[in-house]
Amino acid sequence: MEKFCEDIGVEPENIIMLVLAWKLEAESMGFFTKEEWLKGMTSLQCDSTEKLQNKFDFLRSQLNDFSSFKNIYRYAFDFARDKDQRSLDIDTAKSMLALLLGRTWPLFSVFYQYLEQSKYRVMNKDQWYNVLEFSRTVHADLSNYDEDGAWVKVLQSNDGQAKENQNVVC
Repeated sequence: MEKFCEDIGVEPENIIMLVLAWKLEAESMGFFTKEEWLKGMTSLQCDSTEKLQNKFDFLRSQLNDFSSFKNIYRYAFDFARDKDQRSLDIDTAKSMLALLLGRTWPLFSVFYQYLEQSKYRVMNKDQWYNVLEFSRTVHADLSNYDEDGAWVKVLQSNDGQAKENQNVVC
């Protein structure tokens, strides 16, 4: 994967690699199967490095389309998690959230700080999906945030015990 990224001139951590993985329907982070590669490159109509590089603007544009972004965001959870786990470890979740929401969500730095100081070690799929909804729904000044509303979450600690009444944004 490193050599591939070098060949196409993209850092492995670049969001374009996540969008490409989504387009290829890759199941695991870090490599593409031959089947994923052939099917994905055929759908992108790419048979060379140059043609793939010429698709970068198209791939980036998928992040600006609400429906596509939501699909990419949802895809990222399963793509990034260990396949033998149902949840995403918190460090990976923070990295993926930074990649997906860090540049566009005004409250991201506050939410990231919350995750940094949190004792929780995993994020489940429902929580992952709700972070996107929260980022799209609650205003940057929190003027429409309701402490007693739907944003009170159940977070899991690393011992698997449920902790209730933890607000997502402090």
